[in-house]
Amino acid sequence: MDYPTAPSSAELDNLCINTIRFLSVDAVEKADSGHPGLPMGAAPMAYVLWTRFLKHNPTNPGWKDCDRFVLSAGHGSMLLYSLLHLTGYDLPLEQIQLFRQWGSKTPGHPERGLTPGVETTTGPLGQGLANSVGMAIAEDYLAARYNRPGHQIVNHYTYALVSDGDLMEGVSSEAASLAGHLKLDKLICLYDDNHITLSAGTNITFTENRAKRFEAYGWHTQTVENGNDLAAIERALRVAKNEKQRPSLILVHTHLGYGSPNKEDTFEAHGSPLGDKEVKLTKQALGWPLDPTFYIPDEALAHFRRAVETGQQAEAEWNAKFTSYTKAFPDLAKEFQQGMTGELPKGWDAGVPSFPAHPKGMATRVASGKVLNEIDKKLPSLIGGSADLDPSTHTALRAMGDFENPRDEAGNLQGSAAGGWSYGGRNLHFGVREHGMGAIANGLAAHGGIIPFAATFLIFSDYMRPPIRLAALMELGVIYVFTHDSIALGEDGPTHQPVEQLASLRAMPELIVIRPCDANETAVAWRIAIETRDRPVALILTRQSVPTLDRNHFGTAEGLRRGAYVLKDAAEGKPDLILIGTGSEVSLIVRAGEKLTKEGMQVRIVSMPSWKLFDAQPQSYRDLVLPPPIHARLAVEAGATQGWCKYVGDNGDVIGVDRFGASAPGEVVMREYGFTVENICQRAMELVDGKRPVLHQRTDAEAVEVWRNEGDPN
Repeated sequence: MDYPTAPSSAELDNLCINTIRFLSVDAVEKADSGHPGLPMGAAPMAYVLWTRFLKHNPTNPGWKDCDRFVLSAGHGSMLLYSLLHLTGYDLPLEQIQLFRQWGSKTPGHPERGLTPGVETTTGPLGQGLANSVGMAIAEDYLAARYNRPGHQIVNHYTYALVSDGDLMEGVSSEAASLAGHLKLDKLICLYDDNHITLSAGTNITFTENRAKRFEAYGWHTQTVENGNDLAAIERALRVAKNEKQRPSLILVHTHLGYGSPNKEDTFEAHGSPLGDKEVKLTKQALGWPLDPTFYIPDEALAHFRRAVETGQQAEAEWNAKFTSYTKAFPDLAKEFQQGMTGELPKGWDAGVPSFPAHPKGMATRVASGKVLNEIDKKLPSLIGGSADLDPSTHTALRAMGDFENPRDEAGNLQGSAAGGWSYGGRNLHFGVREHGMGAIANGLAAHGGIIPFAATFLIFSDYMRPPIRLAALMELGVIYVFTHDSIALGEDGPTHQPVEQLASLRAMPELIVIRPCDANETAVAWRIAIETRDRPVALILTRQSVPTLDRNHFGTAEGLRRGAYVLKDAAEGKPDLILIGTGSEVSLIVRAGEKLTKEGMQVRIVSMPSWKLFDAQPQSYRDLVLPPPIHARLAVEAGATQGWCKYVGDNGDVIGVDRFGASAPGEVVMREYGFTVENICQRAMELVDGKRPVLHQRTDAEAVEVWRNEGDPN
């Protein structure tokens, strides 16, 4: 269903479009910073979409069944801010006049959570397009799970406005390819095809046939030759909405900086203000008054503000439908409301296993899979998958179905998680597309009703860093499952052995990084990840088995909630030395601690799975775990040593990995890099004696010498 406004004249349409243009131009000019060209050229298509198609309620941006709009070309943010103000969102004109200023709600690029009506943070190109794919997946999943004959409570579209730059970035290819495969027919992208980038024309870098490219992905494509032809834009949007087999890309040929006598169709209008002289010439060319600035004609504002009444009516109709749905399907209605508000159902974690002590134990990736497949039984909002690595990451949701277009099922398929092939499936098969996976997961979370998880090897988190950063910036509750977490993975060698990734992820604001030491810490880590709806969480898991600690003799795994805790203390709580470890190295420091204790040293063993959670504790607790008077502290972690100085202090030490790994069996690599009980004990005794070692591990030259004398272990 469309939500049309009353018939408008061509003059009124033109007045409204120029209002969008010059609000944008004046804001950029006042800020002396910004991108005026896109709003000037794309204003007509945005106007048609927002006044004739977009289902939204400006007085309630969080309405559950509104259409989603993503300005993927986030540099054109003033286009979105103008639309939000004009259609009646809580974004007063004063905020438009404070564009890009300290404390305003109109930052340089759109930010979710700051500006009412902004669905997702955009700016890094291609991310918004991929977010929109995630939103479309969320809509299809929720519709498949909750809609019933005669009761369509989930029925909306996702629209995105994308630019040349968006389509150049590789993430858009990954996301568009998957969207075409999944046949996400309620995803519609308007492509501002203006042939200009920030520094050049596209004819020197970007000459492929974009329509055929998207057709090859499985998209429906149309071309609008004149970006000012409102009737053609409207026809194309109606055709796209009637397309029931494929996502749609509408290529709209526009003019960057439209109306500017000297800068139209040049990159000079892309990323810089037009300048006072050119603004005057442009206003004269388009018949716009020179004064006052930020001028909004009454007729234009009244026309735009009809969106308030139309939106309120649309939401009221939906509320009536939902009331009827609640009476017919009370349990489903409750589940839907819980999911959309982020409320966790009672007893959601009742089935999480407690793992018995075992000297061999299991890999934390295996424990993670066991926990995940208990949680999913009571948490239908939990959806996700891996970048073609389910057998290795243990993230398949068994018998929970595959999220796929139901028309395409082709019998017994390799890699299926079982449980059916439909839009109601909860296993997302991303393929080898880490970057796209991360951005799609952000779209799932931003849509609402979904707790998304995404899995790959820790080393490939590098491919996902842009969307992880945006998830942290947006405070989205995305869960990352990163396995194969250290040089201990072995023979695959340095290309697959993460070294600096832990330090890099820990440096990111808002991202909670957890590296559990055994199966029971892994279970607690999953509880935290599910409970944390306002920030992303990264679970860092081992490939190799690690002992499951006997919690009758060691601190409870619930201590993980505080980031670090005393796993085992010295007699009477008076240590000479503190050993600190994370992940697989905790069992190593336990063994070393036992040996040192037998030799008469008073040792405290601390498990520190999460720096960020520990840093959030009161100073009194942190001092309780790491008493300031105890200077002999040794941290042991198979990763870069950067950052550990905060916890070991000036007189402490770290056994870590500050060079790339090597190809050999995991236990050999760990031994050669100094991760042995003997080395830990030696380094610990040197600390207690006040002798700091010179080297943390063999240098490359030393390793070569060993290989010459003893033979290459590969």
